[in-house]
Parts: sequence; structure tokens; C-alpha cells
Amino acid sequence: MTPALVIFDCDGVLVDSEAITTAAIVDAMAAEGLTWTAARVLDAFRGGQLDDVCRTAERELGRPLQADFIETFRADLFERLRTKIQPIPGVEAALDEITIPICVASNGPRAKMEATLGTTGLMQRFEGHIFSAYEVNSFKPEPGLFLHAAAAMGAEPARCVVVEDSDTGVRAAVAAGMRVLAYTGHGFEMHAEGAEPFDDMRMLPRLIG
Repeated sequence: MTPALVIFDCDGVLVDSEAITTAAIVDAMAAEGLTWTAARVLDAFRGGQLDDVCRTAERELGRPLQADFIETFRADLFERLRTKIQPIPGVEAALDEITIPICVASNGPRAKMEATLGTTGLMQRFEGHIFSAYEVNSFKPEPGLFLHAAAAMGAEPARCVVVEDSDTGVRAAVAAGMRVLAYTGHGFEMHAEGAEPFDDMRMLPRLIG
């Protein structure tokens, strides 16, 4: 079936933010008294949401995090992203070749997407077509965010192609009845079934078809 819409995840698909975010989490947890490694953070929380990080930390600490933890963490993370973020290699060239409608659907808050896409110069490509799980209260691996994005863009789920890089996102897209292309160029292991892996963003236009 001819694709009608490409739905991109943001972190790790459009912008190279995973290492930056992971380092911010490791440092924030160290300040709270927890020693978490980057490998553990990536394995446990990549593609997830900050609430999962906080719940796990509080369980291990046996106490609540500091009252301003989320506010302080987000301020630190956004500053790191604004100064260090880069586009995923090859994604700009791929976007130049894609001629069907595109949008972004992320578990992250809109402010984070605006910061990362704005800094990398990708924002203008997705202006008005950005969807956050926080705004629909449906987080991957639930399919609700992808279904909402498809409906808002006027595309049938079966004619959507989702570009993801995490097991969480793949499961959400599969549950939504959408074709999934899984970007593996950053070397992270993926285990969710139902996706077509590729490791070079320059291949994306051809894979979409």
C-alpha cells in the first residue's frame, strides 16, 4: 500500500540526543545519591518517559526525590541539548528526498522537541506537525500517540510508516497497525519484533518507497 505519512520519533531518530540525555540522568541521580551507569540508563529507560526514571529512583532511594528535581533536571538537560545537540547523520538529506507528509510523535514534552529541533535547524520541516505524548496522555508503548498523529494528519494507520529507534516505539507502532522502520545506526540493541531494521539514514527514502 502506498504510504501516506511518515511519523518520526524525535530522540535518536531526528536528533542525536541519547548520549546527552543519558549523561544528564546519570549526573542527576549522582546528586541524589544513586550511582547509575550510562549503560543501565540506556537499557532501562531509552524510549521511555521521565516518570519511569523518577519512580525507579525513588524506589531505590526509599524516599522521594527532591521537590524541584524534575524542574532542575529539565533545565539542565535543555541547556545541554541547546549547546551539544546535532542532527542524526544523514537525516537532513533523507528528509530532502521524502515527498509525502511527515510529522514527529515523541514521548518527550513539546518544549524538549522544540529545543532540539530548533537548535539543529529541523524545526521548520515539522512546524505544526509535532505531537507529544504529554498532550494526549498516551505514552509509547501504547499506540494512542501514533494513532492521534495519524488522525491529525488525515492518514489511515495502515498507510503510515513509523521511524523508530527503541523497543518501546516499535511496540507502539506495531500495536497501531503501522509499518515500522527501526534505525540502528547508533549501535543500540533492539529486541522488539515487527520492525524492519536499517542502519543508514540515507537509505530511508528508498525504504519508504
